Amino acid sequence: MPDAGPDPTPAKPVNPLNPADPVSQVNPGSQVSPVDRVDPVRPRRRAGGWARDGLLEERPALRRCVAGDLEEFASFYWGARALLSRGPDLPAPYDDLFSLEAVDELLSRRGLRTPFLRIAKNGAVVGDSQFTGPAGVGAEIADQVRDDKVAALFASGHTVVLQALHRTWPALVDFSTQLSADAGHPVQINAYITPAESQGFSAHYDVHDVFVLQVAGEKHWTVHEPVHADPLRNQPWTDHTQAVAAAARDKTPVIDEVLRPGDALYVPRGFLHSAKALGGVSAHLTVGMHTLTRYLLVQELAALAANQAALRTALPLGFDPGDPEQLADILPAVVELLTQEIQSATPDALAARLRRRTWSGNRPAPLPPLAHAASIASLSIGTTVRLRPGLHCRVVPGDPVILQLPDRTITFPPSTEAALTELTSGADCKVGNLPNLTDADQLVLVRRLLTEAVLVATNN
Repeated sequence: MPDAGPDPTPAKPVNPLNPADPVSQVNPGSQVSPVDRVDPVRPRRRAGGWARDGLLEERPALRRCVAGDLEEFASFYWGARALLSRGPDLPAPYDDLFSLEAVDELLSRRGLRTPFLRIAKNGAVVGDSQFTGPAGVGAEIADQVRDDKVAALFASGHTVVLQALHRTWPALVDFSTQLSADAGHPVQINAYITPAESQGFSAHYDVHDVFVLQVAGEKHWTVHEPVHADPLRNQPWTDHTQAVAAAARDKTPVIDEVLRPGDALYVPRGFLHSAKALGGVSAHLTVGMHTLTRYLLVQELAALAANQAALRTALPLGFDPGDPEQLADILPAVVELLTQEIQSATPDALAARLRRRTWSGNRPAPLPPLAHAASIASLSIGTTVRLRPGLHCRVVPGDPVILQLPDRTITFPPSTEAALTELTSGADCKVGNLPNLTDADQLVLVRRLLTEAVLVATNN
């Protein structure tokens, strides 16, 4: 459909369930799903941990993805509705994060290997051998990206997909670290570069939420409601190929708009989407939010049942678990034991498992080894340090005080509790000003935390 461009007088879009109810301060061209998927387990008001600290508006990376009120986004759109945010309503365009020049740099000078690159056209993915080759003298690898082959494929209408840019491009490493902290869910970032009048992938859905950030060129996006709501990681769109194709062909889209540089589109997991570049080369970032779900809690609750000895006993000799009649004899007792274990589970026990599983979803901010070693060597009274950005940790008071990290715990004397709490707050802390410790003890504590890569120096 034709695009009218940004409206100079943005107004709130209308809630299609109640035309008298404006729902968000975004561009009036924005469209929302007419389905309010409310249920007893997932109430409509879902801001949860995002809103409880009252600091939603201070989340800078999330703010770059969503126009309007973040509280409203968290409660009304998150996981339930697609949302288009126009560039004039957002803080800044995305050329500080990525560009077409960055694409050329990565493809020609960074020694990329598979799987950091995919190439596709009209839904068909090109085999790696068509754009990779040996790296030459001094590199015993055979799958380095060949820039000349990529150039030929791109010229013939193929879409280039740069994967895992949250690991390879500095500006996006920092952005993904901040966005993961803002949203509380792991983040990955890919870039899609499509020639004019070309389409890389047909209608499909993702098993994670997506923010599309348009970097260059124009792309026409079509978004439809799900055929399988809230898919899990093991429920890909290929399980519903016919339903996806039929919905994309026959149903009215909830978004049918052209994205221009600086625009952002939120697509919840399960929503069908496809895009086509228009008159020139299009580049957009796909910021994937690997959504943590209630099913994750179910999985870890079931895993706690391994502590029940009776549930670890062997099934009878000759037992056929595929026979419903045999299963009927044993299932009630297993369900009863499992229910007992789940009902007796404590938040502490469940949180311990979830920390190990979720806190490492995104790496913390990069740590330059040589500069960090120099910071440890030069540590003195007056040095300023702070928690390593993006690092999950938790101080547990007691004797000893426990510092919980994604992959380990560290214990400290009770006297360090106040200092540890301050050091892990995320604020800058000056050695010499930490509470309840002598200068010598402060140096010992901070040196240990620097060595463990929990802290980074900020004034070296």
